[in-house]
Amino acid sequence: MTEILDKFRLDDRVAIVTGASSGLGVAFALGFAQAGADIAICARRADRLQDTARQVQDLGRRCVTVSADVSDPEACQEVARRAADELGRVDILINNAGIGTAVPAMRETPEEFRQVIHVNLLGSYFMAQACASRMRESGGSIVNVGSVLGSTTARLPQAAYGASKAAIIGLTRDLAQQWTGRYGIRVNALAPGFFASEMTDQYPDGYIEEMLDRVPMARIGEADELVAAGLFLASDAGSYVTGALLPVDGGTLVT
Repeated sequence: MTEILDKFRLDDRVAIVTGASSGLGVAFALGFAQAGADIAICARRADRLQDTARQVQDLGRRCVTVSADVSDPEACQEVARRAADELGRVDILINNAGIGTAVPAMRETPEEFRQVIHVNLLGSYFMAQACASRMRESGGSIVNVGSVLGSTTARLPQAAYGASKAAIIGLTRDLAQQWTGRYGIRVNALAPGFFASEMTDQYPDGYIEEMLDRVPMARIGEADELVAAGLFLASDAGSYVTGALLPVDGGTLVT
């Protein structure tokens, strides 16, 4: 019988992390490297990827960096190709890249709405397609990073963001039913609550403190708490889990 803690290890595996130039993307890259994976990272800001890569390499793991806009399907194919060619395979995808806006719906322009949908939803889909085509022979795990705002609201005008994250739930379930039985590719989603990020940096002063009234744990999450949940879904520890939405939100969705 395999030791239970060994099921969380990612030795000899390759993980792709999108949106890895800052914040939670960096945390995913480093956390999965600590678990033993080699890492391929992508983001639009190529210069900031180099710092993430150095930190991964300092952990003794290989790292490939690719400048890519995930809303471009050809760019997604290039990320998966580079990972497979330079690291040997693709086992895990963390679909973390995302953007958010807080624009009142009466004033939100078509382009503002489209941009959020293109990155958050289409980008997740295009990356999943690109990686699944390289996982189909030996299986793999895709973890989509959604949000509690796919299931609730948070007193800000976030129609595009909320719609994109609600769509991630449906996307996750459908890809799981298409790919798990046929190709051994598990597809799950995380629903983070409030975590420090570039998006939360844009919130009005005092907003987070006000919203903590809705969080039974009365605090924001720590990045390693989200990474640990992602590691469970991505690793053999979650080998009987697919099509699931795992809230990591301090209890926000139960209030």
